[in-house]
Amino acid sequence: MRIKLFTIPNLLTLSNLLCGALGAVAALSRGNLTVAFGFMAAAAVFDFFDGFAARLLRQEGPIGGELDSLADDISFGFLPAAVLYVLYGRSAGGLLPEWAGFLVFVFAACAALRLAKFNIDDSQHTEFCGLPSPAAALFCASLGLLAERYGLAVSREAVVLAAWSVGALMVSPVRMFALKFAHYGWKGNEIRYSFLAVSAVLLAVLQLRAIPVVVALYVFVSLVRWAACRTHSES
Repeated sequence: MRIKLFTIPNLLTLSNLLCGALGAVAALSRGNLTVAFGFMAAAAVFDFFDGFAARLLRQEGPIGGELDSLADDISFGFLPAAVLYVLYGRSAGGLLPEWAGFLVFVFAACAALRLAKFNIDDSQHTEFCGLPSPAAALFCASLGLLAERYGLAVSREAVVLAAWSVGALMVSPVRMFALKFAHYGWKGNEIRYSFLAVSAVLLAVLQLRAIPVVVALYVFVSLVRWAACRTHSES
């Protein structure tokens, strides 16, 4: 069986991985969390377009799927954990010692588990089981961005709590809505359109400071929706 490695979708996926690697270097070696966030944003763009290109060019296959998860684990697992590690080192002292900064890499482990589960779970075509790794990564990396650009003050305990809480959400059984449209009518897409509208307003008003708020809103709406669905199914 002949396997084509260097297809356009695979090259886009490798660009995602490269951005993740460069972002980790920017954080750990250069201490530049703004640049690290920029590389993560670029990785997210490549992550979106590789799947789009694969469908458009009819080059979908198992290699692309596996490569996508490997790239995502670097860009949306290791990179945000690296940002949190640097942020931990810069945070004001608290009860936790300096060596406890390594605890934030639990986030990277949870991202790997989340991606592995996604690969074999056929129930995640129309919704997600657990918080998607790109959303989790944007939340955590945005804390470093806001601390560096806007002076956001976070304690060591808050950094570790963010890493572990968001990591737990990634591997949780909570069903979260996906921004995938089977059609573009209002009926059936009420949550998606409402979320996008509110997010657009928050981004316009708060700009980059809106990123963690938007992710938190996504989690909140998904939790309410999931609880309502469970209550309805049990009644």
